Amino acid sequence: MMMDRKNNTRLKSLEFILTTMSSIKLKDAANILNVSEMTLRRDLNTEGCPLVLLGGHIVRDPKNYHETNYLIFEQETKNLKEKMVAGKLAADLVENGDVIFFDCGSSIPFIASQISSEIKFTALCCSLNTFTILKEKSHCEVILAGGIYSNHNSFFTPVNNSEVESILTTKAFISAAGVSNEFGVSCFNYDEAKVKKIAMKKSRKNILVFDHTKINQVKKAYIGDLNQFDLLICDKELPKNFYAKK
Repeated sequence: MMMDRKNNTRLKSLEFILTTMSSIKLKDAANILNVSEMTLRRDLNTEGCPLVLLGGHIVRDPKNYHETNYLIFEQETKNLKEKMVAGKLAADLVENGDVIFFDCGSSIPFIASQISSEIKFTALCCSLNTFTILKEKSHCEVILAGGIYSNHNSFFTPVNNSEVESILTTKAFISAAGVSNEFGVSCFNYDEAKVKKIAMKKSRKNILVFDHTKINQVKKAYIGDLNQFDLLICDKELPKNFYAKK
């Protein structure tokens, strides 16, 4: 069976999910992608598919898999379906000619992986994982902001005059661990929060991307108020008192 556009998109999504785990149950993958198990079985039987079904689990085919050096962190393996949905909504906003900042949050790789490979854009990122995904897109010019590398989250903390401070972007994708109408947007790490704030000042359009489990959560590192963002993207409908910038 030859691969069409829809099953190619599904398989690309599964390939990305399998960078965050060694295998996924067929029924869980079908739930995440909103298709039937039979549809996924057909996808996996297409010619040239890099994935195989073993004992009810989807895994990478050892004959086709090449190491990408993507580092797996616990946060990226949580709420996969929700992050895929929010990531697709954000990815669809990327346009030809964009210069986009990608922060280091666990939702961001789900954006990067779903951007069309046909779009020509420039990406500025400070996470090795996001860089690993974006460098595979043939029409994407990727700038990796340097700094002190953290094995904890694959994040580079900028030193002195960082690219984050000197490059003006058209859009900034910002993620968060906590989103509260009362206490604003927050994350776990002070250095990450600082970089997000700098990136937001240098961007024409700030886009907050998060899944619904972050709503009404408050973490220790403050990023900003909700009204500092031009657009809020979530996998589910937001509470009525959540407002972006008007």
